Amino acid sequence: MSFAHLHVHTEYSMLDGLSNIKKLVATAKAMEMPAVAITDHGTMFGVKEFYDAAKAVDIKPIIGVEAYMAPRGMADRDSKLDKKSSHLLLLAKDDIGYKNLLKITSAAQTEGFYYRPRIDREFLANHAEGLIATSGCMSAEIPRALLREDPDEAVRRMDWYYDVFGEENFYVELQQHNIVELTELNRKLVEMGARYTSKFVATNDVHYIKPSDAKLQDILLAIQTGALLSDEKRMKMDDPSYYFRSPQEMYDLFKEVP
Repeated sequence: MSFAHLHVHTEYSMLDGLSNIKKLVATAKAMEMPAVAITDHGTMFGVKEFYDAAKAVDIKPIIGVEAYMAPRGMADRDSKLDKKSSHLLLLAKDDIGYKNLLKITSAAQTEGFYYRPRIDREFLANHAEGLIATSGCMSAEIPRALLREDPDEAVRRMDWYYDVFGEENFYVELQQHNIVELTELNRKLVEMGARYTSKFVATNDVHYIKPSDAKLQDILLAIQTGALLSDEKRMKMDDPSYYFRSPQEMYDLFKEVP
């Protein structure tokens, strides 16, 4: 069974990823995956190490990033309006796309940084050539609109992404973790995708390699948020499912959406 993980955080997602690159690539090889992606949060610092490690074991390296989208413009700095950015998964399909990813991540750090390294829709549209985008995780624009019961806004966002990337380069992303809202969100995404005749991609929000790494990931998250492990109200990943799932596991989770 052929499967490639396309939503993967490594140790270069600072304090939000635990996946050691060499171990990650070795695991993909052991599972006979033809390819694997790197999509760290707002950065491409791990790309060179990842590329070399994947090539060394004859696995296709897919270069990407989980970018942060500014609520308004990337130059806006209002703590009430601009603090909470959304996520967007981007993958390079060719050399032009790779160079655009470099421009996107560089500008996000040097021009758009405000709590997070951010870009905005105008900058993204000007650097979309050669890129594949997905509807993203629960923290992306389209899922957030669906979660707050605003289907009209979800449609507007979906239309925008199709206009920018074209139907051949935009995918509806489905994830399955132990989060109550995800089941209904996936249903709505599948319904939306059917209206657009979308292509679907199943991903796992990979932050570590083995289920037993979940506790270490939780410690990283506590450090990142400045919280105590004993604080029951702190931000946490509530289940150990953010690991490098096998192709069979992914098939079993999403077999109703072939």
